[in-house]
Amino acid sequence: MSAVGKAIWFIETHFAGDISLDDIARSAGVSRFYLARAFGLATGRSVMGYMRGRRLTEAARSLSNGAPDILSVALDTGYGSHEAFTRAFRDQFGLTPEAVRAQRRTCNLDLVEPIKLDETLIEDLKPVRFENGKPLLIAGLGERYTWESSKAIPAQWQRLVPYLGIIPRQVGGTTFGVSYNGDDEGNFDYIAGTQVTDFSGLPTAFSRLRISEQKYAVFVHREHISAIRRTFRTIWTKWLPDSGHEAADAPGIERFGEAFDYSTGTGSFEIWIPIKA
Repeated sequence: MSAVGKAIWFIETHFAGDISLDDIARSAGVSRFYLARAFGLATGRSVMGYMRGRRLTEAARSLSNGAPDILSVALDTGYGSHEAFTRAFRDQFGLTPEAVRAQRRTCNLDLVEPIKLDETLIEDLKPVRFENGKPLLIAGLGERYTWESSKAIPAQWQRLVPYLGIIPRQVGGTTFGVSYNGDDEGNFDYIAGTQVTDFSGLPTAFSRLRISEQKYAVFVHREHISAIRRTFRTIWTKWLPDSGHEAADAPGIERFGEAFDYSTGTGSFEIWIPIKA
């Protein structure tokens, strides 16, 4: 079973208790950084967001079945007070626990069901090369995402396209998608941009990112860009654990050259995974 599969199993059997990201990562035999990244790429959800969603989903079911004591449901779900439970419940579903108990149904709630992990991987995926990446200055449009909201990244790229070729001090035609500043909650920054020689004269809407020298394993994604998660899932749940390499807590890079067509999402591009030297 993969580390992500082990994490899902641990969450499903312990989510009512007081468990942390460290506990889940330990059960899966990996670091918290690795688990946060691999889990998001494999499932489209953050580790702790999934755990909260599972807790609150089961609480919602109990309430819709007429549970008489909301505080008891809160305590059984791992919350220490009625107030903390109500706040989390409203954030998750947009309704209070009292409202769900009164309506006696959950069909209007976005419940979080147990994940059935897609274990379909790319056979024999190997890096095409290892690179000692040089420092880069990247300028472009930046956004902060959760794994759940990252479906908006393609629209971010569409907003960038009109700028391409007229960005001050742009270096060549290669574009870069860079993920960085990830946290335990599954939030991360993503910049879609180009390499520049310096940051002066950029549009006010642009973000700026300095990438330090870093070792990378470089992979080629040859399918439609909509299938990118399968490539990432293979890298993080199979290649990395089997390779003997350890992922570095550094920006991950997608490099789009002349072979990629922004209008159709077709054409190959490279995925640069930071690894420890």
